[in-house]
Amino acid sequence: MSSPDWLARMLDVAGRADGLNDTTGINPVLQRQAPPSGNTRSAAVLVLFGGPAVSDPSSPGGLPADADVLLTQRASTLRDHSGQIAFPGGATDPGDDGPVGTALREAQEETGLDPAGVVPLATMPGIYIPPSRFDVVPVLSYWHKPSPVRVVDSGETERVVRVPLRELLDPDNRFQVRHPAGYQGPAFSVQGMLVWGFTGGILAGLLAVSGWEPEWDTGDIRDLEASLTAVGARLDR
Repeated sequence: MSSPDWLARMLDVAGRADGLNDTTGINPVLQRQAPPSGNTRSAAVLVLFGGPAVSDPSSPGGLPADADVLLTQRASTLRDHSGQIAFPGGATDPGDDGPVGTALREAQEETGLDPAGVVPLATMPGIYIPPSRFDVVPVLSYWHKPSPVRVVDSGETERVVRVPLRELLDPDNRFQVRHPAGYQGPAFSVQGMLVWGFTGGILAGLLAVSGWEPEWDTGDIRDLEASLTAVGARLDR
């Protein structure tokens, strides 16, 4: 199955070998490459877009009104990255068939989705996460036959949410956050969640090349801890 036309511009850029580039200087996540030493661990995440296959000609980039993306919230009891918003995904297992296999397996384990309804469309170049040494490959996919999703293991995942893309695109829901350690990058406040860090950076990079994005106030910079507190979450220490 071919991808919907409304995803075409994003896939054209994100699927290239040089991947997404941050021309604004506000998205450091996109610049993170694994060190030459190769001392990394492989991982993949499923960036899963849902919505009608037919574009909406009245909307920028043809984005359908009910298009969405699948996100999860990590359990607040976890030692690392507790409560953070993420794409379904995780570390590569020996039996996985490359990044696509990892992303689909992990998504099924975390959300209960049926992989048969998912069409993988493109893989982005790996993005390095220094604390964990993971080199993470985002797998861009289309949910041509959505299946029910839920929290499968409450010890790992607190929420599974299909977030409308128009909520992510709403300028009122977008700003930057500044971490006490110096990190600063794009964030979204949607569905009672603060989406920032790796997930926020990937989403911001994809939306910037999608053809759907209205202007938003990149100069609105907020304290990360205060922003997390506003949605009932906390900062890992």
